[in-house]
Amino acid sequence: MPSSTFDIAAVRSQFPALNQKQVFFDNAGGSQVLQSVINSITVYLTKTNVQLGASYPVSQTSTDKFDSGYQAAAKYINASAKDIVFGASTTQLFRNLATALKVKAGDEFVLSKLDHEANIAAWVQVAEWKGVTVKWWVPTQNTRSNPKLVPEDLQTLITSKTRLVTATHTSNILGSVTDVAALSKAIKKVNPNTLFAVDAVAYAPHAAVDVQAFGVDFYSFSWYKVYGPHLALLYVSDRGQKEIESLGHFFKPGDTVEELLGLAGGNYEAVQSVPQIVSYLDSVGWDAIHAQEEEIQEILLSYLRSNPDQIKIYGEPSADRRLRVPVISFRVKGRSSFGITDAIEARSQYGGRAGHFYSKRLVSEVLEIPDSDDGVVRISLLHYNTKEEVEGLVKILDEVIQEGIGKAAADPEKKEVSNW
Repeated sequence: MPSSTFDIAAVRSQFPALNQKQVFFDNAGGSQVLQSVINSITVYLTKTNVQLGASYPVSQTSTDKFDSGYQAAAKYINASAKDIVFGASTTQLFRNLATALKVKAGDEFVLSKLDHEANIAAWVQVAEWKGVTVKWWVPTQNTRSNPKLVPEDLQTLITSKTRLVTATHTSNILGSVTDVAALSKAIKKVNPNTLFAVDAVAYAPHAAVDVQAFGVDFYSFSWYKVYGPHLALLYVSDRGQKEIESLGHFFKPGDTVEELLGLAGGNYEAVQSVPQIVSYLDSVGWDAIHAQEEEIQEILLSYLRSNPDQIKIYGEPSADRRLRVPVISFRVKGRSSFGITDAIEARSQYGGRAGHFYSKRLVSEVLEIPDSDDGVVRISLLHYNTKEEVEGLVKILDEVIQEGIGKAAADPEKKEVSNW
């Protein structure tokens, strides 16, 4: 149950976008933004929107604000400011990193097929350019319903040639939490020189981040999914920094990740707003957030579990927050996923989503959903969603299912998943 200190009304009052009829169930695509962040950006653009590093007072103020963003973000993930860089998106930051990573022909990448394309495409491209062998990591257990990245499957893929392993901390479709620290230990046990890159975009909105405890070399997530503006962060470990070529100007010493990979720095007004996000998360507390999210996701998961003949859950079926975050995906037998979401939206203000969500390899090659573009129905919650909102969604969803709305068009070439 949510902590007695968790005041849902007080929480929601800090997000102005929630004060409208639209109910947001597509939070994995982007959270709503804190009023304090909006205010901070407005003040910055109004009073201190100048280039950094000059000696005049307004520039000094602007520089201090920008630096405070780096300091707050680094402290938040248990790193040093020199070890992080901001960018437009996790996709862009991984592209920069992949381009800069030192590799040679004959090296091997072990790439997870559970990942969003952000942590796949860049490495595949570099492998093609530089003659690196790609080895695909596909879980062997519960592969078509609840596949998980576990050390037992990984260990057989790593060799003396393995340059890099990638993983998702939480799949943006499955919602299941990966034990990243356990994977890091397993990788180092087999090949201590192998680097480890983790996409945390779907994890970071739901739990604290500690890159030292995780044992990662590269770790990225997007602040626009953590109550902030459209901005992303990449962490690079000390040993990881030694393994990348600088993308910066030749006269830069390359002593920081920002100089190595920043390409003119993060968006100033966005970076300087990060302390507002960190302050908010500290004020609410992760224990309260976890309790609230566990309660509201159980409402939906309980309904989905109650009808296994018609509904298939993808990912962890339990609401236990140690096992999953409230990114909940499913299909309804014989129905189009887009048909389901269209029907829900036609009779309510509930805004979810359908599709493959840029995890197309997961949907088509691991879960083996015949129409990967139709994909799954995804309902993604955050702690500012209410019990009443989720109960209302369940009611509408049940009506849509019972009335047979959203039937998939007959197609002899596309058969339903065989292990329904």
